[in-house]
Amino acid sequence: MTSERTIRAFLALDPPEEILREIGRIQDRLRKRIHGDLRWVRPEGIHLTLKFFGDLPENAVLNISAVVGRAAAAVGPFELAICGTGVFPDPHRPRVVWMGMTGDVARLVTFQQGLERTLGEIGIPPEERPFRPHLTLGRIKSPKGLTGLAEALEKGKAVTAGRFMASGLGLFQSDLTPRGAVYTRLAAYPFAGQEDM
Repeated sequence: MTSERTIRAFLALDPPEEILREIGRIQDRLRKRIHGDLRWVRPEGIHLTLKFFGDLPENAVLNISAVVGRAAAAVGPFELAICGTGVFPDPHRPRVVWMGMTGDVARLVTFQQGLERTLGEIGIPPEERPFRPHLTLGRIKSPKGLTGLAEALEKGKAVTAGRFMASGLGLFQSDLTPRGAVYTRLAAYPFAGQEDM
């Protein structure tokens, strides 16, 4: 019996290049204000994760694709504006620096919850934490000696990276390398339904 190959995979929306370029400029400004032990995500690696699978058996990808493809085809594109900065879990224990969003967020949350339920029907365990749409800008390794965060977040409340129409979802493979994660798109699922669904 051979052990089955697994892949580390997730479902995500990709912001367009012009949004990512603007996010890169916002990160540069934050980098000048926040000092301490934190690692910034490269702009080209920034995405809106809807479902992180972790390690998946390679043969599960076809079943997942069938489910996700049908769900995506039933909804229309999502209009999203990337704006405002914050931290998870909270300012007293910061671990992740993020940008939030406005626009079709309520509809996106409903879509993601439906996706979780449908994936659950094929044996994919649901995420226990509630879905909070965000783009991760950086990860704080240790809050010790961290300076400038509160001021940077206060200034970042009004910052915006632009607005875009998310026209589909991607399934990505994540390979961890010494230089950080490398993402490979395995499949794309267009949002083919009506916008007002």
